[in-house]
Amino acid sequence: MAYQRFETETRVRPDDMDRNQHVHNSCYFNYVLAARYDQMERCYKMSMEEFIKLGLGWVVRTAHLDFKRPLNLGERFIVRTWIEEILKDGVKVRFEILRKTNGKLACDGWLHYTLINLQTARATPIPDWVVAKYAI
Repeated sequence: MAYQRFETETRVRPDDMDRNQHVHNSCYFNYVLAARYDQMERCYKMSMEEFIKLGLGWVVRTAHLDFKRPLNLGERFIVRTWIEEILKDGVKVRFEILRKTNGKLACDGWLHYTLINLQTARATPIPDWVVAKYAI
């Protein structure tokens, strides 16, 4: 099944830069997490706050990032994400971070998120109604 792709635009901030005047590698994951947070509410119509009210949360189980070219201070970029696969208790989300000026790929990769019960902090099966919301 092919899932819809969503985009969030943002920019490189001064505090994203490391000593070498590059965006610190950890910031790329933060960009993707912030984009997913935005897209959960705006595109899937179910915010992280709604999951929390239901006693559920998403945690990153595995993360992979492949750098292509650096982003620069002040540069605007697009974070494009899409679900690659819905699993019993998680989702695999692919992403691309693209320079807004020319559409060139800065990096891409994937994250494997696991749904957890916030009381037990253990993985829990994704309810069918959540699968239906994400299967767009």
